[in-house]
Amino acid sequence: MITNIPFFTQINEVGESGSAALQALADDANAVSNVQEMSVWELVLAGGWYIMIPLAICSILAVYIFVERYLAIQKALKGEKEFIYKVKDLVSDGKLEAAKTLCSTTENPAARMIEKGISRIGKPIKDIEASIENVGKLEIHKLESRLSVLATISGAAPMIGFLGTVIGMINTFYNMAQNGVEIQNLSGGIMQAMVTTVAGLIVGIVAYISYNYLVTKVEKVIHQMEAAVIGFLDILETPGK
Repeated sequence: MITNIPFFTQINEVGESGSAALQALADDANAVSNVQEMSVWELVLAGGWYIMIPLAICSILAVYIFVERYLAIQKALKGEKEFIYKVKDLVSDGKLEAAKTLCSTTENPAARMIEKGISRIGKPIKDIEASIENVGKLEIHKLESRLSVLATISGAAPMIGFLGTVIGMINTFYNMAQNGVEIQNLSGGIMQAMVTTVAGLIVGIVAYISYNYLVTKVEKVIHQMEAAVIGFLDILETPGK
């Protein structure tokens, strides 16, 4: 019986170590569940209001500009091909007043450019081209309105996030100097650094993609404007017109 005592002692030690391991796993699970239960508002507070509020403003502006510009550009593209064919037929038949009326009732940049050209018919072709070009510049400026703001947000948002990262790390090192290296004292600054970095990158990436998408759409409108003007000028340069 005495020789079996170490054996039972080992069994008890193994059981105690297993219980400790299970308790540690339970503690880790509770910690993970607590992290998962963090709300969006708590994450915002962790990032610092002085960083997260500017990022929130940037995100709202980016969404507003994207939606507003997208709708305006889609409107500029709507029905342009059918309009050009109708104008060509009217101008070819000499129905200039009907062509001007069609242009004035059509809401797209090409219509306003061609309307200006029709009003200059009878003058030298160079004057007509110059007047159309001037109107085209104004129309392109309208299409590109506020896109520069979107481009600025795409570059500024990550920089604001990195500013929050630096501030968070400064707070971390300050707490280390004051209270020593303890995880409870360091977690706040590290959390701020990570949250602001992620928020800034998300806003910047969304704004950057939105900007490039809208620029591509504007280029498509410009291409169609140029095609419409070339077709209109070809009619004017046709002998007998």
